[in-house]
Amino acid sequence: MVDNGLDFVPYMRLALLEAKKAMGLDEVPVGAVIISNSGEVISKGHNLCIGLNDPTAHAEILAIRSACDKVSNYRLTGCILITTLEPCIMCMGALVHARIQGLVFGARDPKAGAVVSRMDFFSQITWLNHRFWIKEGVSSIECSNVLKLFFKSKRGLI
Repeated sequence: MVDNGLDFVPYMRLALLEAKKAMGLDEVPVGAVIISNSGEVISKGHNLCIGLNDPTAHAEILAIRSACDKVSNYRLTGCILITTLEPCIMCMGALVHARIQGLVFGARDPKAGAVVSRMDFFSQITWLNHRFWIKEGVSSIECSNVLKLFFKSKRGLI
């Protein structure tokens, strides 16, 4: 599976702005953007688990919900999700159900990443009827630095 040749860096910058919104709310700074395959921004989201008292309120899930609402369909065929952090297994499942076309992520998540870090989602969950292409490492240093800054501040190291 191959991406469509778009330059994803500008979209990752939008996702990083969303991550910074989450950080400003004392949420884990993860941001996500959903675009059409032609590059139109459809939705954005950032983590709101604490603020919404909802463990499913990950940036990716909120962006999916917003995009589905905007297009009036629970399928996001032809759309691409760009996120600052490697998705967890819950978010990967949601991306499959939404029939997303592609996933772009910045930083790996060594604790809960379900794409490459903790598991290889598609090689371990083989029975799914939908797959999408994946591109990792877009603006990975910037994405990682936002998370490092947040957790250092939580530990009183800055």
